[in-house]
Amino acid sequence: MTTPPRLAPLLEQFEFARERLLNRLTGPLVDSGNGTEVPVGPLTDAELLWEPVPGCWSVRRHRDGPGPRATLLVGAGAWGRDTTPPPHPEPAPFTTIAWRLNHLTEMFTLRTDHTAGSRSLNRDDFRCQGEAAPALADLARSSAAWHAMLGTLDDAALDTVGYCTYPHGGDPELPLLDVVWWMNQELLHHGAEIALLRDLHRARGEAG
Repeated sequence: MTTPPRLAPLLEQFEFARERLLNRLTGPLVDSGNGTEVPVGPLTDAELLWEPVPGCWSVRRHRDGPGPRATLLVGAGAWGRDTTPPPHPEPAPFTTIAWRLNHLTEMFTLRTDHTAGSRSLNRDDFRCQGEAAPALADLARSSAAWHAMLGTLDDAALDTVGYCTYPHGGDPELPLLDVVWWMNQELLHHGAEIALLRDLHRARGEAG
């Protein structure tokens, strides 16, 4: 089917940001921003779980319980992501790469399901990952599924309020096009945060 013209630039932006983030996390090369490719190694478990400041929220084994100011670990499997029911702590806890990667993957997984799937998955169904390789594989898979699903949408779907029934945001009150825009900015801003944390972790090691 033909992609609606107003959706096409959002899909292009998403795929560019997705590819750049995955390259930044897996290597062996990444665009430095000016067209020059620089070498980068794959994300390590140490980077994934690095807590650069006290009191970070992260992904932890359920058997160890939640971290500071968190009241529960959400997610299926051995690992869960620090969180609390609303209202969340103020100021907001600093979050690790693991937290941010799992947050992105969870949103892609659940929003894909609540747009064109069973419309039933919740955070307790999502399997958190506390190791780098499976976390990256899940991010790649879930973001690709979201992108592919968007390519099947028509103008009527984009204009439908509540087409996406994702329960942890404003989706039921928004036209789907707004949700697509929102997910692009989630990928862009969390991707930038993750890339910066990689740089800080590397600089910390070089300084030591």
